[in-house]
Amino acid sequence: MAERDGTSVYALLQRSVKAGVAALANPPARDTSGREIITELVTVSTRMVDAERMLDRALFTACAAYCYARAAAMGLPQSDEAITEEINAAYNRQRRLAQEDRR
Repeated sequence: MAERDGTSVYALLQRSVKAGVAALANPPARDTSGREIITELVTVSTRMVDAERMLDRALFTACAAYCYARAAAMGLPQSDEAITEEINAAYNRQRRLAQEDRR
């Protein structure tokens, strides 16, 4: 390297030592590492799962409210088991429709 630069080995050594000391004294600014990005993605993913669970519960609650209100409005004497079957059917129908909309 010294020959290529047209200097002596000692001059190259001195320049290398100065550059090394300068690098140690003033380390480069830390950039965002892959580990930090992965940690953030995991956090976002976990929050998305929590939000999906909450929305799923809200959908089920809305289906239950609808089915009970419908049964009351129609004045039909239905058992809780019959209404529960309607709730599950409505919930599954809405989930299926949501899946179809994604495609």
